[in-house]
Amino acid sequence: MPDYTPTDRTRVQHVPQRGHYDRETVHTILDEGMVCHAGFVREGQPFVIPMNYARDGERLLLHGGHDSRLVQTLAGGVPICLTVTLMDGLVIGRTPAQYSMNYRSVVVVGAASEVTDPAAKRTALAAFTDHFFPGRGREVETMDQRIIDETAVLEVPLREVSAKIRRGPISDGKPEAKSSGIWTGEIPLRLTALPPVSAPSCPSDLAPPEDMANPRRPGLIRAGE
Repeated sequence: MPDYTPTDRTRVQHVPQRGHYDRETVHTILDEGMVCHAGFVREGQPFVIPMNYARDGERLLLHGGHDSRLVQTLAGGVPICLTVTLMDGLVIGRTPAQYSMNYRSVVVVGAASEVTDPAAKRTALAAFTDHFFPGRGREVETMDQRIIDETAVLEVPLREVSAKIRRGPISDGKPEAKSSGIWTGEIPLRLTALPPVSAPSCPSDLAPPEDMANPRRPGLIRAGE
């Protein structure tokens, strides 16, 4: 498929060489992320809400309660901006102005619509589940219809999209940099999965499934690795 076409709303303005518009880069970041921030305006008041999401082909899926302010607003088709950021490291410079972060991010601009068809809704919820634990989307097939009905599912098409990536240490070629006596460099960061903790209502003799005890998803490592 062709790359995303940058628009006035998605073209990276600051340090444009860090901008990426190819589908592989965008999809890789979205598939590794687990939290997006949804920005929208309701009655003149801006809101930015963190929430789970999933990518299913060329759309992002969101879900929530029908009575939530976010769902009620976004289902009406208002303009929204979704952002996903993956933190890869802290960048340490000689001066405060040189401190930065290494990151991979995606910005999606558009509007959401509600998925109401029962079959399409189950498919969307299965994709949402698989985003976090691949292969567990099959559980949606046995979900009670009442639970399905209580959950609102929104989809946002991936049309106006851009990614932005920063890697590496600071760029400091000034002569005094090496003689300053100030350490500069990077502190890498990564997301670690700790051992599962059973819910109080879970039978004490019931061990976590293997895929929960040893989660395998992009960007997530197990403690001790």
